[in-house]
Amino acid sequence: MPRPTLTRSLRRTGVLTAAALATAVALAGPAAAHTEVEAEGARALDQNVALTFTAESESGSAGTSELEVILPEGITPADITYKEGPAGWKLAPTSRGYTVSGPKLAVGKDAEYVVTVRQLPDTESLVFKTLQTYSDGQVDRWIELDEESGGDDHGHGHPAPRLDLKAAAPGAKPVSPTPTEEPTSASASPSAEPSTAAPSSPSAQAAADDTDGDDGTPVGVPIGIGAAVVVLAVGAWWLRSRRGAAS
Repeated sequence: MPRPTLTRSLRRTGVLTAAALATAVALAGPAAAHTEVEAEGARALDQNVALTFTAESESGSAGTSELEVILPEGITPADITYKEGPAGWKLAPTSRGYTVSGPKLAVGKDAEYVVTVRQLPDTESLVFKTLQTYSDGQVDRWIELDEESGGDDHGHGHPAPRLDLKAAAPGAKPVSPTPTEEPTSASASPSAEPSTAAPSSPSAQAAADDTDGDDGTPVGVPIGIGAAVVVLAVGAWWLRSRRGAAS
């Protein structure tokens, strides 16, 4: 093969190789994205443990605006305290875990934040299923367990962040559950307190008024006697008047 032809062939091969590498890198970028949780040296039953969560961005057009975490068994929303995260982001408890959210991050910027757990449960590993929401409404669901994460054409799935724990330290014990505000019971409400002098109903009060101060004799009896005495007196006076007039 003439030298010029060989040179052109090598150049063409180099261009094609570079293009193939660029394509592979472009495709591997999103494929390698994931969400993870870290706590160096964490052991079961450790207290006040700082967990660092990192959610890598998979979107090329929108920034992450919210992360929702579903807490594993043994950790409640009341056990979580927000430590630090992106500027303007805040933590809010939910019925199954919590969310951290705020102003959308720059496109391609990973979301990283830290929470403190009151106490880790006595287990070998913890899985924190996470939903990553972008400013355009797209949601990445990092919820697959190891046995479910079969992967896609790029050799990966959407595994949930997992934290492996060392065995509990000797003598470590579970602490009492985090106190929660309990609704006021009916027995403690003012309307349910027993009354030492419950007011009588109108009918009962009227009946009590009718019998106050008497000896049990019906009220009509003395009234009738009085009326009879008056009638007799008037009759006697009338008879005396007539006799005097006749004489």
